[in-house]
Amino acid sequence: MANEDQFAQYPSLRDRVVVITGGASGIGEAFVEAFAMQKTQVAFFDVNDDAARALTERLTAAGGAEPDYYHCDLTDIAEVQRTVSNILQRFGTVDVLVNNAGNDMRHKVAEVTPEFWDKTIAVNLKHQFFMAQAVIPAMQKAQRGSIINMSSIGWVIPSVNQVVYVTTKAAVVGMTRTLAHELGVDNIRVNCIMPGAILTEKQQRLWLTKEYTAHVLENQALKRMIMPDEVARLALFLAADDSSGITNQSYVIDAGWV
Repeated sequence: MANEDQFAQYPSLRDRVVVITGGASGIGEAFVEAFAMQKTQVAFFDVNDDAARALTERLTAAGGAEPDYYHCDLTDIAEVQRTVSNILQRFGTVDVLVNNAGNDMRHKVAEVTPEFWDKTIAVNLKHQFFMAQAVIPAMQKAQRGSIINMSSIGWVIPSVNQVVYVTTKAAVVGMTRTLAHELGVDNIRVNCIMPGAILTEKQQRLWLTKEYTAHVLENQALKRMIMPDEVARLALFLAADDSSGITNQSYVIDAGWV
């Protein structure tokens, strides 16, 4: 857990309702922690019940606002809609949506089947739109809101062995821009974050070989890995009223790779 005393506190976030998808691990876990320590009302989605419970217990013990965990398969849009409805019944509104959940599955072009294509789109893109669609009416009623979508620099840099994943992350930027223009009349801001190689537990376990680490550091301006909590602090800013004039933007956090 990061030392919160050395980083910004955002009074405008206190008691606001923040929904985070894929919040039990990785960057999503850092999002849940960062918002909980700002004393927001955090509701997070995942399917990993054990990790979610452990996170909730850890944050509560650390003095953060106790987050609410919702088991939800984000590829099941009907379940997504029911879960958002439950959150709205409990809290009355949603002030911030962080569309974080995704899976950067590696794959060769020749290996992509129609079924794999559809699954990857569902895991990385489809739910982002339908989560936004589900919370927009509450934001319109409140005449405020911040939607933060997660993209990636993968579609900007030369990426290989993940063509469908990269396609979804490029689409997120297009979706962000369109929603920003459509929802701006209701004072709803829509931005996205484009991380580079972030040092999550999963990245360390599956992909971060010595060779890949050397490749990352060679391409970055900063010669160190970026940590999940650094991404979370960007999300805090985009959620808070400090960024009230910012929408339709894609923020790169990649140590200067792009």
